[in-house]
Amino acid sequence: MKMTAVCLVLSGLLVAGWSQPLRAQASESAIRQVLTDQQAAWNRGDIVAFMHGYDDSPKTTFIGKTIQHGYQMILERYQRNYGTREAMGELTFSDPDVRMLGRDHAVVTGRFHLTRTQAGGGEAAGNFSLVFEKKAGEWKIILDHTSS
Repeated sequence: MKMTAVCLVLSGLLVAGWSQPLRAQASESAIRQVLTDQQAAWNRGDIVAFMHGYDDSPKTTFIGKTIQHGYQMILERYQRNYGTREAMGELTFSDPDVRMLGRDHAVVTGRFHLTRTQAGGGEAAGNFSLVFEKKAGEWKIILDHTSS
């Protein structure tokens, strides 16, 4: 009986040890998909769909030249600053590095590039760091720090 209990405990530990890296790999893949979806939405000219990557919360924060709190304020900022297809241009994310901070949090760093005409505002590029939180089974951006 003791041997059976020991075997069950050891089996459980082995399964838990294997499932942790698999869970982290699945989370990383899901987070990268959020970025892929955002890039595609931006390049379609769909700011509202782009914003689906953000947590719809008054606590969601964007840091650029100023600090803004709240999903709605961030949406309005994007709509104001990128109100035309020409101003939006074509977005490319590169060098994304996903680092898990636990089961429900991750930080992502990378670069962005906007290809635009002079009339649209010209080329723009910079770095970003994003904090993601898993909520209701979905990964959402809760903090975006973007510099150009």
